[in-house]
Amino acid sequence: MEDDATVMNPGPDRAERAFERIIGNSVALESVLEQVEQVAPTDSTVLIEGETGTGKELIAHAIHNASQRCGRALIKLNCAAIPLDLLESELLGHERGAFTGAIAQKIGRFEMADKGTLFLDEVGDIPPALQPKLLRVLQEQEFERLGSGRTHKVDVRLVAATNRNLVRMVARGQFRSDLYYRLNVFPVLLPALRERREDIPVLVTHFVKMFSRRMEKQIDNIPPETMAAFQWYSWPGNIRELQNLVERAVILSRDGVLPNPLHKKQTELMIPSLHRTQTFHSSMTLEDSDRALMLETLEQAGWIVGGPRGAAAKLGLKRTTLLAKMRRLGISRPTPQEGTSVPGVSREDAQM
Repeated sequence: MEDDATVMNPGPDRAERAFERIIGNSVALESVLEQVEQVAPTDSTVLIEGETGTGKELIAHAIHNASQRCGRALIKLNCAAIPLDLLESELLGHERGAFTGAIAQKIGRFEMADKGTLFLDEVGDIPPALQPKLLRVLQEQEFERLGSGRTHKVDVRLVAATNRNLVRMVARGQFRSDLYYRLNVFPVLLPALRERREDIPVLVTHFVKMFSRRMEKQIDNIPPETMAAFQWYSWPGNIRELQNLVERAVILSRDGVLPNPLHKKQTELMIPSLHRTQTFHSSMTLEDSDRALMLETLEQAGWIVGGPRGAAAKLGLKRTTLLAKMRRLGISRPTPQEGTSVPGVSREDAQM
């Protein structure tokens, strides 16, 4: 989407809390979350790959929060945001007088993350001269601060992320192959937003609620053409771009209606037909969109609420939460004719 010698199962409650900030129920996203559930309880290094804006940091948080290190520190470092001559000091620390301007001792990120998790974002930007030192820390779990001969032992679980093609960089001699293989113990590839379009409506609704609350604006209506524009745009900036455009739309909104923040000509080109967006209809409010999404998901799940294939799991909700929402929104299971039953309905759910 934060140690024991024995790896323990984090349990459903911890996993559920770890994923609570991750929005969506598409097959592509569920596949990623299944991988996260598998690797989180271990201490294995994870390499999160994906385009810019796909939510790599959020997934790193989920891995940490679902692990046995969740009570310890999650230390983050964006390798692309630190000047190359300072990156080694940021990672390993330095002693006073180690170089010009080092007026005091500095603790590095590896030391800060001892017994916890270190998240290295944009790991592909680490310069070649520093890569052997990073490899040594990962292999030996030890390092020396700049200007010091004393070796420090650490216990750090590494989660790395990149939007660059490391395999291609290795082939070009821009990235050490041994470091790549050390990082690539458990790869997790995040899908682009255009590959999980079914998640766009729930993401839009989430961001509209978030920004309208922050700005103290009332948004009651998401017109079908606005939602269709969101669903058919290619989203080169992925979720980050969607979030920014929804924020812009909330700022521009009037009379409780969310406008389309995309260029009109662009919208006309990218939407084949408004009829292809089945879930959203004219004059749809936020509550209407929630209701429509629940109905569509319940129908797809055969009106099974609980269980791994039930509507609650597909919506990322607890069974009891979904049942409460159904009651509040007046959603009830279609009544079967006498002598028939509704396909897929469990006896437990029938007692709702």
